[in-house]
Amino acid sequence: MKNLIIIFIVMLFILTSCNLNFFPSDAMTSAQLQNDPSGVVYATDGNYSMFKDVLPYKGTSYDGNTYVRHYFQMTEFQSDNICLSGRTTDPLYQATTYERDATLGNVTYLWWVAYHVIYGANAVIESIKDGASDATDHIKGENYFLRAFSTLNLVTLWAKPYVLGRDNLGVPLRTSTDASVTKRATVGECYDQIVSDLLNAIKLMSHGQTRGNAGYISEAAAQGLLSRVYLYMGENQKVIDIVNQMLNGADPSSELEPSATFPSYFANALTSKETLWAVAKTPLESFGQGDIASMYLHDGIGWGEVYASDPLLDLYNRYPNDLRLKFIRPVYADTTKWMIRYPISTPGVNFESNQIQIVTKDPSTGLFYYTNNSNNVYVQTELQNGYPVNYIMLNGVKTYVHLSKQLALRNTFPLFYVLKFSYQNGDPMLSSPVMIRWAEVILNRAEAYAKLGMDAEALADVNVIRKRAGLTGDELFSLSNMHGYQNVLDVVLDERRMELAFEGQRAFDVFRNKLSLNREYPGVQPWEIINYNDNKIQYLIPQDEITVSGIQQNP
Repeated sequence: MKNLIIIFIVMLFILTSCNLNFFPSDAMTSAQLQNDPSGVVYATDGNYSMFKDVLPYKGTSYDGNTYVRHYFQMTEFQSDNICLSGRTTDPLYQATTYERDATLGNVTYLWWVAYHVIYGANAVIESIKDGASDATDHIKGENYFLRAFSTLNLVTLWAKPYVLGRDNLGVPLRTSTDASVTKRATVGECYDQIVSDLLNAIKLMSHGQTRGNAGYISEAAAQGLLSRVYLYMGENQKVIDIVNQMLNGADPSSELEPSATFPSYFANALTSKETLWAVAKTPLESFGQGDIASMYLHDGIGWGEVYASDPLLDLYNRYPNDLRLKFIRPVYADTTKWMIRYPISTPGVNFESNQIQIVTKDPSTGLFYYTNNSNNVYVQTELQNGYPVNYIMLNGVKTYVHLSKQLALRNTFPLFYVLKFSYQNGDPMLSSPVMIRWAEVILNRAEAYAKLGMDAEALADVNVIRKRAGLTGDELFSLSNMHGYQNVLDVVLDERRMELAFEGQRAFDVFRNKLSLNREYPGVQPWEIINYNDNKIQYLIPQDEITVSGIQQNP
């Protein structure tokens, strides 16, 4: 076959989560599946498995080569939520620094596997007749979802945001196992197909039963993903309608993990009512330093080289009792000492390090200080939009600083480990990555409300999320108490940032709202502001694809 997308390898895998031996569906035709009714179940489980399995690629195989690992790094590491603490040879470095390379392993592998999943889904869809039974309808609906989800990932990573125009180049669409022609559809055509697939998925799964825990697709998962897609398309009333349909009159807080168990939510995502879909992993599928958690955490294992960023921490620290701080672990060098840090330029490079100063408290003033050239430099506090911030006067210039107990450092960057991908079954590297959850769905509706001028309704949804995070009273928002914000949309976007941090949403949220991404904070990522219309927010189409099919490369 002529096209990279349809180069499929016949492989035998073990589906450890279901204890099944199966040929993955990208190695089976729709005709083969029609001749083996039980095959559609095995093939569908194979489609799920491709999100988490280490697939042999270009003659090699290593534990870090998984769809979910590359997906979460390629999405989240472009955002302003993370601080990269050093140069690495892993292609995650290029994702973090926006360096474009059409031959990178993460770029080419994710593209390759996404189209494998789509082919596998098409094989199942083509083999099942609608209405044969509730069970087969549900299986078919699951595959419509998987096709839509993979296509959405492709078009958001390799094309411009929908809001910049429907006629921009999207990605090749695959709606059947016939892949004899390859051309790039428009962004609008891609989104129309995704919506159609999700509507089909919802219809087909409306009468059947979900096959297991949150590792399996449900009608609600398809509805939840559709709310995201409508939000990306600017179809705000449709977002509200689909979320209302999902809730069916229920209090949105009833769909969330309770506050008491929220700090352990991600470690137990598969059994939580909040999870609409997660990529299910078992203890036998822990890849150690090849897992998502590895760059975020070192706990006997793991590299622990990517940390929560200062701007994100500043948002959380406005309310130190926010339960979402439980997902970030500071590492202290000495809890009996205090330090301040502030960014300083590094000659010859395009990033900023931290200047570190150990400070002591002056008993006469109660202020922390350090001595510079025989002069005491005091850490002072002022309010900005009602929130306290610290600063020093440095050479006559007000310089904002972060004050804390003495933190452990790597290359001057403090260790704030991220825990959202850790501790399933007690394993620091193991999780079942959450792809869609109720908190996002509620915030999707909040954003849609804000854009339609329904400010009170938007803030009510925001407060549902904040209450679950342990915030009460004056810590909530109202039209008469906006905590320094000028508009409700900004409130919603910051709440999305805090709630969905590290889940691959932030950069998309910024760019689809035609905002700029401010990365002017310490870290090895470049000190820069990235505009929503910058071509570099699109990944380059893999060079193998360009060479084989001749489709147009991104600018």
